[in-house]
Amino acid sequence: MTSELEQLYSHVNEKIGNIKKTLSLRNLGQDPTLKTVLNKIGDEIIIVNELLNKFELEIRYQEQISSSLKELSDLLEEDYKDVEHLNENIPPHLPQVTVTQNPVNGAHLDSEEPVKAEESKSTKKPLKEQKIIKEMLFISTDEFNEIPSYMKSRLTYCQINDVIKEINKAVVSKYKIVHQPKKSMNSVTRNLYQRFVDEEIKDTKGRYFIVEADIKEFTTLKADKRFYGILNILRHCRRLSEVRGGGLTRYVIT
Repeated sequence: MTSELEQLYSHVNEKIGNIKKTLSLRNLGQDPTLKTVLNKIGDEIIIVNELLNKFELEIRYQEQISSSLKELSDLLEEDYKDVEHLNENIPPHLPQVTVTQNPVNGAHLDSEEPVKAEESKSTKKPLKEQKIIKEMLFISTDEFNEIPSYMKSRLTYCQINDVIKEINKAVVSKYKIVHQPKKSMNSVTRNLYQRFVDEEIKDTKGRYFIVEADIKEFTTLKADKRFYGILNILRHCRRLSEVRGGGLTRYVIT
């Protein structure tokens, strides 16, 4: 019983002490000199609170920037990996870039002299107009992706373009002979030329085409099931068309 009274007495004394402190602070607030100081402290607390709010907004803004930079860095890293992969896996059918350099020895010549030399050459021997042989365009990746899966089966993008490269080789080889002066032909070339003339029909006049015999003559391709499957793809992609007649199939470059 005595201990409970002591605890109650202690609790009452603590409450009385808190009340005295509150009354003391209230009395201090009524003092004119202290009231001015308290007002200044209140104003500074408001300013500090505003600064803290600004700091919080700035921190959120910086966090957003950091997150955006991280995403950009990840995207750039993926692009870099893609570029490295493309650089290491350049399709072999793409043409190689060659750089021609002007001879250094002629650097001290008068600028008019090369022009005169070129003019004299052109007046002496007029160059024959070279006929451009039409070649088949390679398949793009977008076109390859649009080819029906049943049509391309297990064929790859590079395999199809490798066949195009060989077909172009046959076309160029054939029409170099066609455009060659007859006087410069040997017996083998004459026989090929005569075959080319015999295979020409009305529907192929003025167009570039080859036949299966040209594939065997000028390329290493085999006329097998895979080859005819690729020809079907090339017809689908409008790279060639077929003209039949006289028991012969002519593959026309479109």
